[in-house]
Amino acid sequence: MRSLSFSLSADSEHGRSEPILLLLAALFVFSNALALGLARDGRIDGSTLWGPLCWLAAQGTAVWLLRKYAPEHDPFLLPLIGLLTGWGIVLQDRLAPNFLLRQVVWVVLGTAVLVGITLLPRNLRWLRRYRYTLLLLGIALLIATLLFGINPTGASVARYWLRLPIPFLTPVYFQPSELLKLLLVIFLASYFDEREAMLRLAGNGRLQRLSYLAPLLLMWGFCMILLVWQRDLGAATLFFILFLSLLYLATGDWRIATGGVGLLLLAGIFAYIAFDLVTLRIDAWWNPWPDADNRAFQIVQSLYAVAAGGIWGQGIGQGFPQYIPVVHSDFAFAAIAEEWGLIGSLGVIGCFALLAHRGMRLALLAERPFRRYLAAGITILLAAQAFLIMAGVTKLLPLTGVTLPFVSYGGSSMLISHVMAGLLMYLSTKTRPIYL
Repeated sequence: MRSLSFSLSADSEHGRSEPILLLLAALFVFSNALALGLARDGRIDGSTLWGPLCWLAAQGTAVWLLRKYAPEHDPFLLPLIGLLTGWGIVLQDRLAPNFLLRQVVWVVLGTAVLVGITLLPRNLRWLRRYRYTLLLLGIALLIATLLFGINPTGASVARYWLRLPIPFLTPVYFQPSELLKLLLVIFLASYFDEREAMLRLAGNGRLQRLSYLAPLLLMWGFCMILLVWQRDLGAATLFFILFLSLLYLATGDWRIATGGVGLLLLAGIFAYIAFDLVTLRIDAWWNPWPDADNRAFQIVQSLYAVAAGGIWGQGIGQGFPQYIPVVHSDFAFAAIAEEWGLIGSLGVIGCFALLAHRGMRLALLAERPFRRYLAAGITILLAAQAFLIMAGVTKLLPLTGVTLPFVSYGGSSMLISHVMAGLLMYLSTKTRPIYL
């Protein structure tokens, strides 16, 4: 009787927690939007609230649909993602109002995609069946970027985007490396699902047949070569972390982790010698002060912003994050640290920590290996990306140029991040309920 009472109580809390958490997120987003309007214009009007209102409509609709048609879904994922995206909308209004409309569109579209994936009537078996086809499609798009890639700013470097020919719309750009991240997770999860037993035998010291790992290493290595050739070293670092983490989970061999760290260090040394971009970023990370007005200007301004924020922050609209180049994208976390202080920074870190907790717990409770590896891969990718950029803007690690998921400006990153979150939500409907 006691266990039955506890179960009913847990289910009741499960039903109530999601709307309450969304309400708390909405209070935070709207209070900051109102404060921004007063700080910037001295008044509150429609231009201040239309972005948060669109965000709230999308989040509210998503909660209603998921509670109605997928009541067994994880009730904490959507509020966490909603808080981050709402915070990002307020931040874009503060840092780059010209990009606010696009950011809102991508958030609303991403939320719709998340809900659509969660409510998929079919299982994910087709992802396993067509894993090579999907990954080859991503590689083909990456090759197209090498040949026809452009930079939306018009710069001749960092041409990581393709322009999509969509009629009657302003130029829409797509970054194939973002899609390739998701496709690589699917490929690795499917491959490890099929080869788990053999890989664990190899991990326990038995002779490992090259044929077991050859297709995996070939596809992963080709992706890495293309990314390094394109000099998208942030995505290449994420791919390496993802591959190493899932390989360790599949084999259980700690030597893989230590060997992978050694390979990463060797790759970093090689990249430092071979690529000017890596040389610049590592030099700026190691000692930015001698070149603070030139090549290390970005990281130095970021450090000034973080220091100026203190514990409680300057207050929204009261800081000077605009001095940081590309602050609305790569350095969004520095702007948060300046205007929301250490408290706000810890809030963002806490959101990603909780997101990682829910994702890894979901992976542990998954009943099938493919679902386990898929949930773990998505969680590792989102958490590693967030860690790399937050560590980069605070000089804990060299800059990698990746975005802060769900917060930074970037349509491709926003959409693919929501697709990955939708897959996590879908997987949560196929496992037994999980609580804090």
